[in-house]
Amino acid sequence: MSTQPDLANLLHPASLRRLAQDWLREDTPHFDYGGFVVGERRQTAGLLLKSPGVLAGGPFAQAVFEEVGCSVEWLRREGSTVLPVCRVATVRGKARHLLLGERVALNCVARASGIASASRRVAELAAQAGWGGHIAGTRKTTPGFRLVEKYAMMVGGVASHRYDLSSLIMLKDNHVVAAGNIAKAVGDGRKVGGVFTKIEVEARSLDEAREAARAGADIVMLDNFTAQGVLAGASALKEEFPGVLIEASGGITEENVTQYLSPHVDIISLGSLTQNYSCLDFSLKIDREQGADNGLVDLGPSSETPAGRRDFAF
Repeated sequence: MSTQPDLANLLHPASLRRLAQDWLREDTPHFDYGGFVVGERRQTAGLLLKSPGVLAGGPFAQAVFEEVGCSVEWLRREGSTVLPVCRVATVRGKARHLLLGERVALNCVARASGIASASRRVAELAAQAGWGGHIAGTRKTTPGFRLVEKYAMMVGGVASHRYDLSSLIMLKDNHVVAAGNIAKAVGDGRKVGGVFTKIEVEARSLDEAREAARAGADIVMLDNFTAQGVLAGASALKEEFPGVLIEASGGITEENVTQYLSPHVDIISLGSLTQNYSCLDFSLKIDREQGADNGLVDLGPSSETPAGRRDFAF
């Protein structure tokens, strides 16, 4: 049995159903012409992964297929590293229903797996360097698709950062300008956030970072600093304000993330995890020999043993 946490338990069934319904309505707003052609004969299809990476997004794909009356048997575990060509799931249902869910489900797993794969690579770079902080994503997500993208980052092994504006009082440069100064912005934020909501301040210089820490910010973000500036600034801040969390962000990518690793930096956030990733290549193929589920075979290895169960497994 896998010791990995079942991240699907983070997802509310009603939210999964609502998203699946919205996506399906968008994809078929009126007549299903192709569905008319294929009819309702029951078919079995293989969900194939054709490029290497981390499998993610299964709960969303399953919700899509279940919404159109199909069942899914997962053969590879969520979060496993899979090599192509590999059959990761078997989907069963009426032909027109399989094809109604096909593209919507593939869009989910292709994008989620791309994000999870990029996240895993960055997380492994930090771990290999012996860094003890947290890699995180950002709120730079696709409107309407945020739940999938935030979830995929966690499958890949990084923190999702704040989910929305209500999850953290993050005071960026425009907040500070509009409020008048950092101290006033932090003070007003504390009045409404109380003791249960953290305050983070985006600082563009070391002086601003010190001002934010003195004002009582819980997290200070060194934004768009050079790598050397982050290392020096974080060291100075930790010496003066040891209880403040230091985040580095802005211009950090998979290629340069190791330059920002420091024992004085607690968090490194990358917008590229959801803005500059490559989707994995999936396809759904109806088995030619129906009834035996052997029209397609597993052609590739995986780092995980097949789960062999209908419910999504981790």
